[in-house]
Amino acid sequence: MPTTTNLTTPAHPGYLADIYTFDWKQFSFRIPLIGIIPIGLCLFIGVAVGHPSAGLIAGGGAFTIGFGVNQRIADSRLWPMIAATGAVFLSTMIGMLVGHRGFTLVLAAVIWGFIYGILTARAAGISWVGQQSAITLFVASAFPANFHATLLRALLIGGGGALQILITSLCLRLLPELAANLRAIRQTSSEELNHLLNSNFARYRMLVRLRAMPEDLLRIPTFPFALRMALTVGIAAEVYRRLGIQSGYWIPMTALLVQKPAFSETFSRAFLRVGGTLAGAVISTIFLVHIHPNPFYLAGLATFFALWSYATNTVNYGLYTLFLTSYIVFLLSLNALPGPVIAHRRALCTTAGGLIALVIHLDAIRRRRNRPSTAPLQE
Repeated sequence: MPTTTNLTTPAHPGYLADIYTFDWKQFSFRIPLIGIIPIGLCLFIGVAVGHPSAGLIAGGGAFTIGFGVNQRIADSRLWPMIAATGAVFLSTMIGMLVGHRGFTLVLAAVIWGFIYGILTARAAGISWVGQQSAITLFVASAFPANFHATLLRALLIGGGGALQILITSLCLRLLPELAANLRAIRQTSSEELNHLLNSNFARYRMLVRLRAMPEDLLRIPTFPFALRMALTVGIAAEVYRRLGIQSGYWIPMTALLVQKPAFSETFSRAFLRVGGTLAGAVISTIFLVHIHPNPFYLAGLATFFALWSYATNTVNYGLYTLFLTSYIVFLLSLNALPGPVIAHRRALCTTAGGLIALVIHLDAIRRRRNRPSTAPLQE
């Protein structure tokens, strides 16, 4: 129902409300308890067989894809998970091959950021897939490797995602839907391939589309936001590249996550992201400094905080970030990385990414206000 405002009503009654609002009606353990099953399986099996690093990679894939159950594409909660699994597999391959020391990282970051910005005009489930693809690119760039190692890591991440899809489908009784979706992928791919091969005018139509693409892009409402997103992650990726530290991928990742169309949203996300990260870093550091857990204990703590990350994802962004940071610190500690160092670097890089997003947004607002207004002569 439409609402009206009068002179006594503030223009922005909800301005920065995300900072202090906790929507506890969204809090639930039902689906999160399902989501942590494949994560725990990956982590504990990896520790048990003496390959905790492989377990944390697969568990990370399962964790990422688990958020897709709250998304929808074509009224299906499995399509986002399936699409994201394929997207993170591809982004892992490209990110690791690109690495974080060359300028190709910046180019890839700009492309991925722009695509994600354009996809925000589509359904939330589709834009979520684009977001996870960009995040995965940044994370994978921290681990440059040859093709064999790259393929192995991508398969582990994809395997964790596939396990999450399978267990979620079993527990939510979505196996018939999963089978139908997989058949649809095969059928659609076959039809598209046959159409491409059998069409005499396919090349001509492709050229026409490429020529019309710039004009089509300008008609998309999110095109200005996509440009700002590309600039934001491009600058953040360049800072990451120049720093040369592995944990620096948090800079472009944070910049991408907090950059929003409205400045109030960008400020709120940056504030909550940095605040939640600092709080999570302190909590996890206290655990790791005063307690010396074995790998099974670390796997248990990572699974525990993954549960709370899922459960608070839609309650409050800062609270969610607190649990997310703790999950990541314990997860990476399985790979014999010093937990306090991880927490410290994550806090610094998250702060840097948030500041970059805010500065770019403020500059965009300044440029818009300084631009001379030219009213059209006729509608």
